[in-house]
Amino acid sequence: MNDTDDTHGTDDMVGNDAAEGLLSIGAFARLVGLAPSALRFYDDCAVLRPAHVDTATGYRYYAAAQQPRAALLRRLREAELPLVDAAAVLDGPYEEAREVLRAHLGRTRESAAAARAAIEEILRALPGGTCRAEVRVGGAELAGAVRQVGSAAAADAAREEFPVLGRVLVEIDGEEIRLVATDRYRLAVRALRPLSIAGEPCELLLDIDELTETAAWARRLPEVTVEVEGRQARVRGGGERRELAGSDEVFPAYRLVLDDLGAARHRVIADRGGLRRAVADRLDTGHRAITLTTTGDDLLISTEKPTEKPEEAEQAERPGATALRAICTGPPLRIAFDPGVLLPALDASVGPDVLLEIASEARPVVVRSADQGSFTTLVMPVRNAAATS
Repeated sequence: MNDTDDTHGTDDMVGNDAAEGLLSIGAFARLVGLAPSALRFYDDCAVLRPAHVDTATGYRYYAAAQQPRAALLRRLREAELPLVDAAAVLDGPYEEAREVLRAHLGRTRESAAAARAAIEEILRALPGGTCRAEVRVGGAELAGAVRQVGSAAAADAAREEFPVLGRVLVEIDGEEIRLVATDRYRLAVRALRPLSIAGEPCELLLDIDELTETAAWARRLPEVTVEVEGRQARVRGGGERRELAGSDEVFPAYRLVLDDLGAARHRVIADRGGLRRAVADRLDTGHRAITLTTTGDDLLISTEKPTEKPEEAEQAERPGATALRAICTGPPLRIAFDPGVLLPALDASVGPDVLLEIASEARPVVVRSADQGSFTTLVMPVRNAAATS
């Protein structure tokens, strides 16, 4: 089949009896925005057959009624949908079509996010340039984010030994600004959706004390502008500004920790205030480890060894144990924490509920507000720790 007539200037309608009222391949291609070669390919693949093929010349002709199908096929291919999936959308049941499109949308988002993250990381690491970015954000929102992640920054002896752990990593990309802090036992990440953002991807390390002081000033302002240029930051608002100097130190590769968490096998949603009080009580009495045990719809907080079997847990056998009503999913669980590490994570959360996502008794535990997904804290559990005073 040669379709040589698609180059003619007067081929919008053809005049032979068999193809009367049909469009030539060239005219149809212009009408639907596809190349004639694409139409031939879709004919060969049985996705878009011509309405008529002249047996003598091999010319393909199309009906005007085929325009919606051709236009939909073009849009599907522009969205990089594989041809086998495009055929399912064109000819399959509506539910199958929706399932195929949703799956492709998910893959597209993951691919775009991975590409964006890789490019942003490369841009931040490129030598010989000065990154610049400008972000507008609510003053109270920025102050709240600094408060949340600041509790995970190292202090005292740990900070003296590892000064970088006394700093907050600030990351800016095309969509959000992230604050990250860690003291090796906790990791806190808070993402902010700014009022506006411009510039290129940037990152810098800021001293937690200076950042906390700036956040206290910004809290009273409706909005502030954060300007980053190289290793320097400036926060403006209300006719005033604060200058912050960044550090050249290398922050721990926190993304590797997040990527290595594994799927959560246990989820516990409990009253944050009640859990906080139970943990604080045991910290005040000098306990170095506490145990959280899930039993049905109860979360037991005690000072027993975490190595005991969860199915043996009964409150009556636990003098001093505190029981909280909770939503517990997954198999029975017993896990231990240093109360001095868990308590700041609970304090940094917001809202009446707290969500614990646990992959295993030995991996970092995700502690987050049940109704705020933009803030995440990781807390290391205690392995085989006896509760001693």
